[in-house]
Amino acid sequence: MNKVVLITGAAKGIGAAIALELAKNHYDIVINYLSSSDKALQLQQTITSTYGVRCMTYQADVSKEEEVEAMVSTIEKEMGGVDILVNNAAIDPSNLFHLKTAEEFRRTLDVNLVGAYNCSKRVYKHMLQQEYGRIINISSTNGINTYYPMCFDYDASKAALISLTHNLAMQFGPYINVNAIAPGFIGTESELEGYDEEFLQQEQEKILVKRYGKPEEVAYLVKFLISEEAKYINNTVIRIDGGQYGSN
Repeated sequence: MNKVVLITGAAKGIGAAIALELAKNHYDIVINYLSSSDKALQLQQTITSTYGVRCMTYQADVSKEEEVEAMVSTIEKEMGGVDILVNNAAIDPSNLFHLKTAEEFRRTLDVNLVGAYNCSKRVYKHMLQQEYGRIINISSTNGINTYYPMCFDYDASKAALISLTHNLAMQFGPYINVNAIAPGFIGTESELEGYDEEFLQQEQEKILVKRYGKPEEVAYLVKFLISEEAKYINNTVIRIDGGQYGSN
């Protein structure tokens, strides 16, 4: 039977690319989303019609423990449990520093960090019982040493997600591998919108390969990290940024 992968925030962008790539490689997929129901359903239809694997969608706010509990319980009932978790759900309410609010800061941490904690805590017992599990946390080079004051709350959440990765790896070993991926500038619609062309050109010049990454390239890395070939990789943060200045 195929392994079941829960991908949070999977209706679009990097999450959708991961869902498509893993479905193509015979994983069963759960698409978690919060508000993009049309895109989630369209993605589900594409996956089932093209790749013939099991695929379900589930609307849940991962920052809310009770909604994560209901989601994973449904997955266990309908698909047997979560074998692989990709904590991808994130928000980035970019704004000028002096316009940021504590409420915005808390909401960013709740989704980007507490959401990953909630999901990991809920799925790990099933993984331990079967002596197999993989958790991939989608962090960012913003969580290492590439910083932008207009998204300091996002940067803080992604740095904390790296810390969570290390702690979960220690807690869940030896059967569950926990790793983080830190993408740089990935050319998704949500990543590029809101910035002027001059800023985007300046940022592109900081990348050694002189282009933005593709969501599919992040998906390829996820595919590798959950494969048998990568079973000795654990408690690690891997940058995928084209050699972005300042992120090493």
